[in-house]
This record gives sequence, C-alpha cells and structure tokens, in this order.
Amino acid sequence: MKHIFTFITSIIITLASCLAALSGDFAKREIHGFSVNGGLFAFEEFGIQDGSGFPYSTIYVIDTATDQWTANSPYRARLEDDTKTIFDAREEARILAGPVMKSFENRGNIVATNRATELGIDGKRIIANPRFVVPPIDDEIEFRLQEIAFSGSQRCEAFGSTNGFRLLKIGTRDGDETITLHEDTSIPASRNCPLRYDLADVVTYYPESQSPSFAVLIRMQTVGFEGPDGRYLAVTGKLE
Repeated sequence: MKHIFTFITSIIITLASCLAALSGDFAKREIHGFSVNGGLFAFEEFGIQDGSGFPYSTIYVIDTATDQWTANSPYRARLEDDTKTIFDAREEARILAGPVMKSFENRGNIVATNRATELGIDGKRIIANPRFVVPPIDDEIEFRLQEIAFSGSQRCEAFGSTNGFRLLKIGTRDGDETITLHEDTSIPASRNCPLRYDLADVVTYYPESQSPSFAVLIRMQTVGFEGPDGRYLAVTGKLE
C-alpha cells in the first residue's frame, strides 16, 4: 500500500510540474481605437511577466496608411519591482506615450473576436459585417492567416519550428481579388521565437468624409520562460 501511495504521489507531482511548465504569460489587450480621421490606430498589451513577476505594459501606435509604427512607438514600461502592479505599469506606459494618447477615444468597433479560450473556432479565419447595422448595408469582410516556417536561431530551433505569417483579405464579391496585407520574409528579432499565430480581433472605424479604416489583431505564441507566452500584433489598412 505504501508503494501505491508513493507511486500516486509521484504522478501528482509530475503532472503538477508539467502544468507549471506550461504556464506562460498570455498578455491581456485593450484596444484604444483610431484617431479622429482614422490615420492612427492604437492598442495596448499588459500583464505580469513570467519568470520575473514584473508588471509590464506596451502601447503600440500604428499609421494605418503605411501599417508601420509611428515615431517612438511602441511605448514600453516594465517595472522591475514586484511590489508594483499592472495598474502602475499601464500608468507608466501612458506617461511615456504622452500627448499621443489624446488622439484616441476608443473610436471604432470590435466587429469580430476569436478568444484564446474558445473551443471549436478556426483561429486562421475570421469573417464579419464591418459595421453594427441591421440589416447590413456593407459587404462582409474576411481575413485568413497562414503560417510560414522559417529557420530560426539555434536557441529558437531548440523549441521546434519558428514561424512567420501571411495575412490575406479575401474578396467576398464576384470579381473581387484576394489581397495580401502582410507577408513575412524573415522573423523580426522583436518577436523572440514565435511558434504560432491566430486571428484575435477585427476592428473597424468609419470617419466622416474619409475612407474606413481597419485593424486586424493577431495573437502570437512565443517561447517564454515558464512556457509559451502570448503577445499581440496588428495589421492595419483601409477598407476602400
């Protein structure tokens, strides 16, 4: 009986160790929206860093016409003090971003979301009506994500295949072409060792007298200290 108890205890400890090994840091995100003319898009990711336990927040500001970070973006705050909170880190990031945050008032709408915890969804495809109008007055929009395998650094290859991605905007009307919005030719060092990508959110904004803007948020899994970490990327553009 003693041997059985020891065996069961060993299994429990092993399972607990496995679960702990997979408990990486998946960031939360807040979408700050678009500037009044739709020219800029901003979102924030934040959480507690695995391994160190330090709170962090990063604010990304993107030019929707070029799909590039604006000058000085991203604004990163990591507070190397375990008495600080996520709230403190987010406040620090807002201070770093400064006056640029006044450009955003949560303009725009999240018209589709694929949550990391949701089962039975296709994380590589998302389709939605681009506005909250019933009955719809716009053509639906559809995006598809494809992973591209790359040779990574020796450190990354120890964890398996490292991946970039290709994002497509699918033509939904007869005669429409499928457009490649983004295609990696290499993996930026800022992504660490990316393992997987999934579509997370589609955000749209219809400014007055301007072409509507969109942003597609992509959830990325990377190699972390205690397991896979989750971070966000955004691809932006114009709907018309």
